[in-house]
Amino acid sequence: MGESRPSKKCFLKDPMALKSADDKSKRLVLLDELQRSPALDLSQKKWLREELMRTRKGIQGERESAHYLDHYFKDAENHVLLHDLRFVIDGEVTQIDHLILARASNVYLLETKNYACNLVINERGEFTAEYENTRFGIASPIEQSLRHEKVLRKLLERLGIVGRTQKHPNFYHVVMLHPKATIERPPAKSFDTANVIKADQFPSWHKSFVDKIGFGTLFKNALNMRSLETTQEWGEKLKRQHRPADLLELPDFMRPRDLARPAMQAPSLSPSAPKFTAPPQARPQVPAPAPPVVAALPAEPARRLVCARCAAKISFPEGKFCWNNAQRFGGLAYCREHQALM
Repeated sequence: MGESRPSKKCFLKDPMALKSADDKSKRLVLLDELQRSPALDLSQKKWLREELMRTRKGIQGERESAHYLDHYFKDAENHVLLHDLRFVIDGEVTQIDHLILARASNVYLLETKNYACNLVINERGEFTAEYENTRFGIASPIEQSLRHEKVLRKLLERLGIVGRTQKHPNFYHVVMLHPKATIERPPAKSFDTANVIKADQFPSWHKSFVDKIGFGTLFKNALNMRSLETTQEWGEKLKRQHRPADLLELPDFMRPRDLARPAMQAPSLSPSAPKFTAPPQARPQVPAPAPPVVAALPAEPARRLVCARCAAKISFPEGKFCWNNAQRFGGLAYCREHQALM
């Protein structure tokens, strides 16, 4: 934004995204296969179906938005692009779909919503999704992006990411919808929705946004201009702070129900039937049995974060759950899929 063009030697080795989206295929497989588990009830399987649908839509939306952004910034000289970032700062978790760093210390936070519907925004900034036979309210993606900014500001400050004049970055928020979505907007004076766009409109939105910048902002941008190498270093710092989500994590209510059979009780004798006891002299003299040979007990299984059934790596919460239920799992650790089958 208002940045001068650097020399060719300053170009990124990879002119496209510095970080691509994480592979979430393992999550899809888990949600799909768990629905066939006999250890889950109908409400749990319903949650799995809905979560699988939400996850697929989210992945598809992020992928389509990334396609348009990668194409737009493929020859970027003034920006660095990162996809699918997850930060954990002071116990706060933030998930950013797309992040753009500009050389003038500007940060764009892009929130993707894959709603191929009619999106209605009223004067109070409330969002409602309308499908053919369904209408429901959704959380404001703008407010969601503002919460991301709060956490990201802390991280940028700790990483020393500031402009040349030690000025903190400016943040700009964009909501990107499915290209086939329709948008009903309130009057701009009531609630400005200029930053709510369809994913394929980002290039035109960005050019229009830059054209609206006044002389004062351009002057400040020039004072805070950083080299493309420095901006790339900032992107690398943020990339190293990425903390991928646990793809096998499930909420507590998704724990398998206890299917252990009740212990069999010995039948009680009828009170009218006296118990027969042989007199001592009539009892046969049986020699005392030799003491049994006690085999050495095997050592306690090593606590490894590997499923004992499929040998896949598991998370610490998965292993801890198995170890805390040693009677059920025999002291071994299993992935969530195979926990459900035990």
